[in-house]
Amino acid sequence: MKDVLRIAIVDPSDSTREPLRNMLLGVESVWLEADCARYEFFFDVLQQSSPDVAVVSVDADQAKALQLIAEITAQCPNVRVLAVSGKNDGQCILQALRNGAREFLTSPVNLEELLHALKRLGTTHSPMVESGSKLVPIKTQSTVIAILGSRGGVGCTSIAVNLGCTLALEPGVNVAVIDLDLALGDADVALDLMPDYTLSDVAMNVDRLDMTFLRRSLCHHSTGLSLLPHPVQVEDAALIQDEQLQRVIGLLRTSYSHLILDLSKGFTKNDIMALHSADVVLLVGQQDLSSLRNMVRLLMSLDADPMLSDRIRVVLNRVATDSDISLDKATETIGRSIFWQIPNDIRAMTESRNAGVPLIQHAPKSKAQQSIQGLANLLLNKDAEQAPIKKERRKLFSFM
Repeated sequence: MKDVLRIAIVDPSDSTREPLRNMLLGVESVWLEADCARYEFFFDVLQQSSPDVAVVSVDADQAKALQLIAEITAQCPNVRVLAVSGKNDGQCILQALRNGAREFLTSPVNLEELLHALKRLGTTHSPMVESGSKLVPIKTQSTVIAILGSRGGVGCTSIAVNLGCTLALEPGVNVAVIDLDLALGDADVALDLMPDYTLSDVAMNVDRLDMTFLRRSLCHHSTGLSLLPHPVQVEDAALIQDEQLQRVIGLLRTSYSHLILDLSKGFTKNDIMALHSADVVLLVGQQDLSSLRNMVRLLMSLDADPMLSDRIRVVLNRVATDSDISLDKATETIGRSIFWQIPNDIRAMTESRNAGVPLIQHAPKSKAQQSIQGLANLLLNKDAEQAPIKKERRKLFSFM
């Protein structure tokens, strides 16, 4: 993953602020935290958004701008200041640098010069994310986990939301889930969330996204998990292009330590783009012939892609030792080892889904949740022990 610079702009002039803003929005390695039109408000903006770079245009009021640069340098030492001016005033440039500006560019800003300046600035500042009522540092390296099912009904969404909620309760971990089953997804139902905004709202406004709009667009669960749900109207799914989705994923991974992508079963362009964005691909299946057959087909396709072949991890859901197809036979059929198993815990899982409450809250001691906790530990590079799959006892005349 490329390092992403979080940038905030202050420029009272619309004629220079808007072109610079639009230029930054087109740079993949940049996240535009905020753009401000008042010098006197900008310091509050910095404290709330905690960017890596502050771009200060000095032309509107040179005295105020230079004073602001000095205040940022003194009170926000982790924020690098980039000063911008359309005036060829050597004294102003010198004063801006003396007050703490690291770079100085002439307006109108040239994209190549801007990129070189940002590269020189670099950053050691830790990105921040909102947690409750305060901003907390998060990991700069985000892990994107794509969950792909071998067919419908194998439990991908249940794994996505329960894994996400389990990870979200870990200290220092921030998690977001994107429901990419654009037509028939139900991650919001599984968590009993009523979204005000959906993926289509974010995608259609991706060119003017800022942190405030993004946070407002996501639903927030009591576990700390954030969710970007599928579009409300089925026909809106066609409006979301893979380029827009790529931008949304890129922006979200700058703010969350873990991003979970719950893919559709259509293997669409959006799904393929999401797979290429992932660091880990969990291929989910079950111990039945159709699921195992599709897993083999998917593995052949995914293994042929050099970007994906090393990222695939096979997960078997609803595992039971008394299945007609044994684990050994399933492993032999798939042709690779099983990364993780989740036991067949129908009662706990069904009650959890019907209640709209994740397992970690509804049934934290259930076999399924214990297994999901182990999977979360493994993804966090903690020691994880695979929960044993207990053989279900058959009652007399159970064959009837």
